[in-house]
Amino acid sequence: MARTIRIQAEPFDVAGETAALTRGRADIGAVVSFMGFCRDEGGRLTALELEHYPGMAEAEIARIAERAESRWPLLGLTVIHRFGRLSLGEEIVLVLAASAHRTAAFEAASFLMDYLKTQAPFWKREHLKDGTVGAWVEAKEADDRAVERWG
Repeated sequence: MARTIRIQAEPFDVAGETAALTRGRADIGAVVSFMGFCRDEGGRLTALELEHYPGMAEAEIARIAERAESRWPLLGLTVIHRFGRLSLGEEIVLVLAASAHRTAAFEAASFLMDYLKTQAPFWKREHLKDGTVGAWVEAKEADDRAVERWG
C-alpha cells in the first residue's frame, strides 16, 4: 500500500498528489479527498499560525494512518499538513484515501480527519483582524465527540 505523510510550510497541489497516488494503479476504484482551509471565523481573523513538534507529528500521523489501514481495505493514503503562518483561504491539510470501493475511502478519510484534529500534535494561534495576536486555540468538545463515534 502506498502511504505518504508530509508536514510542510509550502502549499500542496491536490491534482498532483492525487495523480501520484493513483499513477499506474488499476486496482483503485475510489479516491476520497478532504482539504481543510484557513477561514476567517466570522470576520475575526487575518491568519492562523500553526506549530508542531517535528518528528513527533509525523510519527503520530503515521500511527493514525496505521489504524485506518487496519480498519479499511485501503490501497493508498496521503496526509499532508502545513505549518507556519497561513493566510485566509490557504489550505492547511490534505487527506487522500484510496480504495477499491468508495465506502472504505469515505470512512477512512473521515476517521483520519477526526483523529488528526484531536491527536496530531499541532497548535494553532489566531492572528486577529485588529492586528493583535490571539491566544492558542483550545481543543473543541465537538472534535472529541467526533472521535468517539469510531469506538
